[in-house]
Amino acid sequence: MEKHVTGMNDLIAASLERPAGSEVAKALFASIWKWEHWRDGELIDKWADTNICTDEGLNNLLDVHFSKATQITQWHALIYNTDTTPVVGMTYAVKSFTESTHYSEVTRPLWQEGGVSSKSIDNSANKASFTMNTSETIYGAALVGGGSAATTKGDSAGGGVIYNVSDFSGGSKTVASDDVLKVTVTLQATDV
Repeated sequence: MEKHVTGMNDLIAASLERPAGSEVAKALFASIWKWEHWRDGELIDKWADTNICTDEGLNNLLDVHFSKATQITQWHALIYNTDTTPVVGMTYAVKSFTESTHYSEVTRPLWQEGGVSSKSIDNSANKASFTMNTSETIYGAALVGGGSAATTKGDSAGGGVIYNVSDFSGGSKTVASDDVLKVTVTLQATDV
C-alpha cells in the first residue's frame, strides 16, 4: 500500500488487489513470409511480411488438434493480383482477392515444411516458387490446404481452408514474364 500526504493534514491511501490466478497465459500464432524476386537469374529484390491468420485457419488448427478433425497434410502457396486488405473473416470459398494464375507451374506451389523446431516450422529447404508467364502486379499471398482443390490454381470451391493471408506491406510488386518469385513461409507459435 502506498501513502501520500497532499498537505493540509490530508492522507490518501491506495492499494491494488488482483485475484489469484488472474494472469492469463496467451499464445500468438503468426508467420513471416520472406520473398525473393529473381529476374534473368539475378536477385533484384527481397522483403519480408507478416500475416493475419483467418478465423477459418485458426478454427481448423483447433479442430484438428483438440476435436479429432482430419488433418490437412498438404498446404500450398498462392499469390493474388488485386489490391485487397486481408480480413480474418476470409474463407477458402469466399476470398476477397483475385488469385493470380499467371505462372508456369501447373499447380499452386507446395509448401514443403521441414519439421518443427523451437515452436517454428518453415519451408526454407524447398522455397515455393512462382515462374511468371506474363507481366502483372502482385499484392500478396496466402497459404491454403484441404483436398485436391487446394492444388488447383484459381480454385475457390468449398472444402479447402485458407490458413493465413500476407499482404505486401511495402506495396505491390510489378513482375515481368519469366520473373520468379520465391517465398519461405515460417509459421510460429509464441507465448505472449
